[in-house]
Amino acid sequence: MKRIGLSLGSALVALALATGGAAAQYQPVTRHVLPNGLTVLVRANPAVPVVAVSLQVRAGSRFETEATAGITNFLQRAMLRGTVKRTAEQLATSYEDIGGTLEAGGEIEAAEVRGQTLARNWEALLALIAEVALEPALRPEEIEIERRLLLGQIKARADAPFSFTFDGVIRDLYGGSHPYGRHYLGLKESIERLTRDELLAHYRATYHPERMVLAVSGQADSRRVIKVAERLFGRMARSAPGTREALAVPEPAGERRVIERRAQQAQILVGYLGPGLSDPLHPAVRVLAAALGGGMSGRLFAELRDRRGLAYSTGVVIPPFRTGPVFFVAYLGTAPASAAAAEAGVLRELERLRETPISGDELARAKAYVRGQLSMDRRTNARQAWHLAFFETVGAGWDFPERYAQALDAVTAAEVARAAERYLTRPTIVVLQPTR
Repeated sequence: MKRIGLSLGSALVALALATGGAAAQYQPVTRHVLPNGLTVLVRANPAVPVVAVSLQVRAGSRFETEATAGITNFLQRAMLRGTVKRTAEQLATSYEDIGGTLEAGGEIEAAEVRGQTLARNWEALLALIAEVALEPALRPEEIEIERRLLLGQIKARADAPFSFTFDGVIRDLYGGSHPYGRHYLGLKESIERLTRDELLAHYRATYHPERMVLAVSGQADSRRVIKVAERLFGRMARSAPGTREALAVPEPAGERRVIERRAQQAQILVGYLGPGLSDPLHPAVRVLAAALGGGMSGRLFAELRDRRGLAYSTGVVIPPFRTGPVFFVAYLGTAPASAAAAEAGVLRELERLRETPISGDELARAKAYVRGQLSMDRRTNARQAWHLAFFETVGAGWDFPERYAQALDAVTAAEVARAAERYLTRPTIVVLQPTR
């Protein structure tokens, strides 16, 4: 059986994407809402004969409970394992025959079915995506295959020292019952327990047109895309507006704990919670994170790795985009004998950010680092389509990246200092101490 998510034409598509994706950032976007509420976004990019499609729906681990943890990602992946018209192998053959790819998954804030192909075949690709989204078979035997794969991924994540420690500090920051405190893969217990009926019920509760956004980026005519989208998705019926409870505000305990397990390195993770993407200080927190842990010029690397030799690896992890409170985690991997000095060094650098405002040079480098990451992430049609669909799906608007880039340019050293003063307080610390 051909492997789902891979393609005979993927090398050709990747070559075409690499040559012209950057130009897509500056192409106009057409936005159209179908009568049933589904939003269509098209960014024409004539530079290369490639089209990428991202169909996203407002769903994900943000809306799950402990009992259903991981159900969205599980559902999306099971949907890709066959439709009422095609088996998993027939579906894989169909997109490979047009030189394309087809993938699906669910994360924190949204779930996605995505694909890309040569421009001349974009209508066939869009039809396959619509078939996956609207006619999933959810065959019991395919669900069990996907369940085994997911359980293997969850086990591998728990077995890896860094991801195990990282997941621990995230749980401590948000609290065990908060959905942001769980990885989107879900929990072993919930994945083992979820039934086909529950997956089907989740599908029926999730896939409503007013919750969906279809984004197309590449060499395709916007009027034609809208016409095809109306034909494929127009039959979906609009549902009554639903209500969802607001998430509880997480309150980190600000405690320190030590995990002992077999590992080669000690891991030091120091976490805080910061503002969501709609908060005016969000861009300043991004710049703050880059000043501390953005590559080799960040304070952690320069001080703890280069000058003092305490770190094998170090940096700051902050989620790309999240509507609710984001985590801000400084990390350092070191020799077990250096763990105490390394932890003290990380805490000292974090405190120094609160005490000593960043310099003009640091500010410029940090802003360039964050802007560079944003631009690099949008350099292909596939990522362009994702950005359009994601930000429209979560309510920020498809043009959020442009507005965000402008906000980054406007960040001042005083705003970074204010962000440090407000958010770098009461650290939550998790230390992995290797055992012999």
